[in-house]
Amino acid sequence: MNAEIELKLFFQLEQQQTLVNLLDSLPNSEQKACRKLTNGYFETPDLQLRKWDMGLRVRGYDGHREQTIKTAGSVIGGIHSRPEYNVDIEQDVPNLHLFPKEIWPQPANISAVQSQLTCLFDTDFDRRTWHIYVDESLIEVALDIGQVSVTRDGETKSEPICELEFELMAGKTAALIELGSKVAESVAVRLGKASKAQRGYRLAAQSSPLSLDVLKFIELETEQDLKLTLISLLSSGIERWQQLEAMILESCLHDIEQLPFLCYRLRACVRLLRCTLEQFNLLNDQHIARFDCIEAHLDFVEIGLSLTEILSQNSQLIAKLSCKKQLESQTRKALASLAIPCLFNKMLADTCYGSLQLGLVEILFGVRDGEVSVNIQTELMVFADRMQEASWQKIVGLMPSESDLTSKEYQSLARALDDSIFVGVAYGELYAKESRDVFRAPWQDLVLGIRTLAAYRKLREISLALGVDISDWLQNKEASLIFAMEQSRRTALKNQPYWR
Repeated sequence: MNAEIELKLFFQLEQQQTLVNLLDSLPNSEQKACRKLTNGYFETPDLQLRKWDMGLRVRGYDGHREQTIKTAGSVIGGIHSRPEYNVDIEQDVPNLHLFPKEIWPQPANISAVQSQLTCLFDTDFDRRTWHIYVDESLIEVALDIGQVSVTRDGETKSEPICELEFELMAGKTAALIELGSKVAESVAVRLGKASKAQRGYRLAAQSSPLSLDVLKFIELETEQDLKLTLISLLSSGIERWQQLEAMILESCLHDIEQLPFLCYRLRACVRLLRCTLEQFNLLNDQHIARFDCIEAHLDFVEIGLSLTEILSQNSQLIAKLSCKKQLESQTRKALASLAIPCLFNKMLADTCYGSLQLGLVEILFGVRDGEVSVNIQTELMVFADRMQEASWQKIVGLMPSESDLTSKEYQSLARALDDSIFVGVAYGELYAKESRDVFRAPWQDLVLGIRTLAAYRKLREISLALGVDISDWLQNKEASLIFAMEQSRRTALKNQPYWR
């Protein structure tokens, strides 16, 4: 049995030669064999192996065959760790009885599973490898180019494979991250969460559609120390970032109306990570530059949200207007012309994207391994109270109850309000549910109100471009909404903070 510890990065095919040149040029780098690997992944009709969180394949290379089963493992901050068992075989179909008996759950009828095995999908790729030393650690780097394919009823569906895997052969996990970060500085890469097997299951339509509940609060325990708290915040943020990225890339192909909100959620995730580094005094100039770079790439989010707000729920925002169809059609054209898939892919092609991901992983494992210190000597609840009070005082300063706010002023405060809510997302789980939710509800309503005000502004632009006059209607709608928001804000400012 081997326990793989590896870092997986995705890249675009046009970066292949750049990566080869870079890996060849690194100190203590030795290029190894280039092989063509054919892999058949086997399953039962009821996906029994997947239910056991196992993956089974037969790999062929150089006239040799090997069956491998991977059992339940973990992914933390992009680092994959999963036990695997390998057995040399002579046939194309795996023999489950050749694996150790103790790996199977009890009771399990392995003979019955064996009799139902069929090849569900294939992953065939060319693998070029290097052995690279980073200090005293040995890393095997594999560059894989090929495809995942599924053939059913004579029809074949496929997806490209462009992956870079760093497997720790000997030494420290930190060496994987150090080498990955060095690559990310020169080549546009990003953390890879989905394995080839996971992608194959999805292509074979044997996985549920990608989904991720909106994050309400991060799970924390009052008795944990700040080191564990930081690890929880970082690992949750990085994992959600990867999941949202995958959902966005899927929506780019099927549902562009979902893209603005998904990109908004991804941006919120990135901002939460930035907020976390700042709170723990870990935000340096390099991190700030990378965060700012990603923010700049995502500056389409507000416009996209406004357009989808107009279109959402069968255009309820404009449902009673006689010119609804004109407005709706023009809004869809505006959303399409925003070209969000191109903008998102442009961000992925910027080295700041992958470099920030790797930088966050480096901090996460540095904290876990004691190489990055949490130099804040206080209990978690005291720290959480302090962070929330500071955030609250900033909002009170920006939104004094004695001042009336205009639509423009509300929209200028959107970022500050978002950041304050992120603090509650990070630490809210530590407090009593009832008082916490009562306090947060009106502020969350204000966020939605600000989004609607932005939609009204965009609707004004669209109507003017069409030569449609809805100015009086818009003015009344805006005035009514601002009145309601002002009442909600003044009530919210009087509420007793739940952390006091």
